Amino acid sequence: MKGFIDDANYSVGLLDEGTNLGNVIDNYVYEHTLTGKNAFFVGDLGKIVKKHSQWQNIVAQIKPFYTVKCNSTPAVLEILAALGTGFACSSKTEMALVQELGVSPENIIYISPCKQVSQIKYAAKVGVNIMTCDNEVELKKIARNHPNAKVLLHIATEDNIGGEEGNMKFGTTLKNCRHLLECAKELDVQIIGVKFHVSSACKESQVYVHALSDARCVFDMAGEFGFTMNMLDIGGGFTGTQFQLEEVNHVISPLLDVYFPEGSGIKIISEPGSYYVSSAFTLAVNIIAKKVVENKFSSGVGKTGSDEPAFMYYLNDGVYGSFASKLSEDLNTIPEVHKKYKEDEPLFTSSLWGPSCDELDQIMENCLLPELNVGDWLIFDNMGADSLHEPSAFNDFQRPAIYYMMSYSDWYEMQDAGITSDMMMKNFFVPSCIQLSQEDSFSTEA
Repeated sequence: MKGFIDDANYSVGLLDEGTNLGNVIDNYVYEHTLTGKNAFFVGDLGKIVKKHSQWQNIVAQIKPFYTVKCNSTPAVLEILAALGTGFACSSKTEMALVQELGVSPENIIYISPCKQVSQIKYAAKVGVNIMTCDNEVELKKIARNHPNAKVLLHIATEDNIGGEEGNMKFGTTLKNCRHLLECAKELDVQIIGVKFHVSSACKESQVYVHALSDARCVFDMAGEFGFTMNMLDIGGGFTGTQFQLEEVNHVISPLLDVYFPEGSGIKIISEPGSYYVSSAFTLAVNIIAKKVVENKFSSGVGKTGSDEPAFMYYLNDGVYGSFASKLSEDLNTIPEVHKKYKEDEPLFTSSLWGPSCDELDQIMENCLLPELNVGDWLIFDNMGADSLHEPSAFNDFQRPAIYYMMSYSDWYEMQDAGITSDMMMKNFFVPSCIQLSQEDSFSTEA
């Protein structure tokens, strides 16, 4: 029932009616408490299927190319391949992972903004021709090492040109596009389209208005040089909520009808990553140490006075592991206490730390929790994006196990929709009735 990041020999438990994610987490918390094992993930693959259905219902005119670096676990890649998505890869390793699933090179794009020559050559060798580029140096590398390359010019949006200080910016200016088109013509590199990216942190969907207008300008400019343009990549930045997807579609749909109308031969694609996987994975972590410290923040709920304690909790996973994204962005989830506690139980100012005891290994600076003890468990949802990587060599804590599940209703929905493949049927599912209890067969051996 468990799978690991680099282990394709995983299995997925199919859950009966009345059995849910909470039951699965309860079962594994019990097991891990008994055996002293590490933090663990539970992945609900049915949620990925639902996200794809949502995508098809709202933006069916845009083909998703899943961003592999977001979560490259075999189960995720296999189910997305069966769903018919394309894949956006940043490295040779990612391209190889996807092609091992039988994905056609035409359904893979190479999106790294800074490409190693060896990896460009690998892409050429395996037939991955579509790639992005935003500067002359990259264009020359592509020209020398990939004669069949089909390039998407990556243009900057107003959002990442004028973004927060310290953000890395990729994408060329509209002004520089003419120079790059001239270079491509001289180098005999085929330009086939445009890519832009709007960050999920951007709250203004109107950024798409300017980006699509700029993309249309580049298409027209490329036409002057004799390039046949047939692809527009609107990037990622999709948060996963239906509201945001509908909001983006409300803005871009009329613009696509004007600038890139159906029947014009322009294929519209995008690069969703966390959209598909964030909500599908839940992380359970154990408290391994605890400190009482002076409270530097305001009083906790239900407490009075300035001398109330605050608590530092050290967990068996941290920013050098599953919380790695915390180093570059705020955590988009709040911890849930697994054990039952009274509604009127006082809450205390608390901070959460990883196991390394490094000052950067702070998961959460300030949150309100009941007083917890070593051995208690915290549950974090929305942990499917940028979390399931190899742990840092900073410490010797093992990576969390991954337990996959899907409800029978989601499984039958996939069957009814014809979403299957020989590989899925062979390796992906264990179609057996799972009843959760502390004694049953849902548990796995250590």
